[in-house]
Amino acid sequence: MKRVSIHDYGGPEQLVYEDAAAPVAGPGQLLVKVAASSVNPVDWKIRSGATRAMMDFPMPLVLGGDIAGTVVAVGEGVSGWAVGEEVFALIGLVGAYAEYVAVNAAIVARKPVGLSFEAAAALPLVALTAWQALAEDGRELKGKHVLVHNASGGVGTMAVQLAKAAGARVTASASAKNAALVRGLGADLVVDFRASPVDVVAKDVDILLDCVGNSAAFALWPLVRAGGSMIRLGGGADDAKPAEAAGVRILKIRVRPDAAQLREIAALVEAGKLRPVVGEVLPLAEVAKAHVASQGGHVLGKIVLKM
Repeated sequence: MKRVSIHDYGGPEQLVYEDAAAPVAGPGQLLVKVAASSVNPVDWKIRSGATRAMMDFPMPLVLGGDIAGTVVAVGEGVSGWAVGEEVFALIGLVGAYAEYVAVNAAIVARKPVGLSFEAAAALPLVALTAWQALAEDGRELKGKHVLVHNASGGVGTMAVQLAKAAGARVTASASAKNAALVRGLGADLVVDFRASPVDVVAKDVDILLDCVGNSAAFALWPLVRAGGSMIRLGGGADDAKPAEAAGVRILKIRVRPDAAQLREIAALVEAGKLRPVVGEVLPLAEVAKAHVASQGGHVLGKIVLKM
């Protein structure tokens, strides 16, 4: 099979398109013939070595967490699955840039009916991140004011739609060129953060979802009313004491695979309440180009890799 791996940490030139033996389905696993994967910022952060202090991997390392494809073998002890079923999954943070993947059957869900493999591959990590981030607050979203900061990226596009589907009033920040897309996803108000400071327009926020993760984004916490929450997907150890003293909870999440949540996400897709946003589809062999684009920080939605 073909795969993309790195043999050392570094720049995009470390990505190697190579031949490798296909895995087999072990006990409790499904063997999936992968039709598409996608690129997430964590991929190039791992590749560069930026996350090495928190998680170091043996080499060679196959990157990628999202897969969409077809079951070609069912491992011992697995029930409820059959060869030929179309699936999608977040398999973790690594292992997905390959034509075949052996994956724990418990974290796999059936692909949304009618959705292409490329579109399905754009969903798992970003949809689960948005889902888990909004759920982390623990409150009913109906009637609440949710601000999604950086709403045109992978997680942001999902968060806008999920919050809206739950009955929230959604304010979103996005550049002028992406405002129409974000509005079309359900945002009630879109703030062009380059032309208008977010803190001038957005007020009395119940939940602020920070998809940026820098200190400037963290400085938006005063927009959140007392008793509300700021949920961070990244960023450093900014001083949260002033926010907490003002009655604002600061939460930080790390996405985890969850088949049950993927099934609910699939149901929303099939009901027309959630759609993936695919900015570009590239062949797996051009993954370095995808990493450069993702690292540049201006990707609309997701870059998908086609096997």
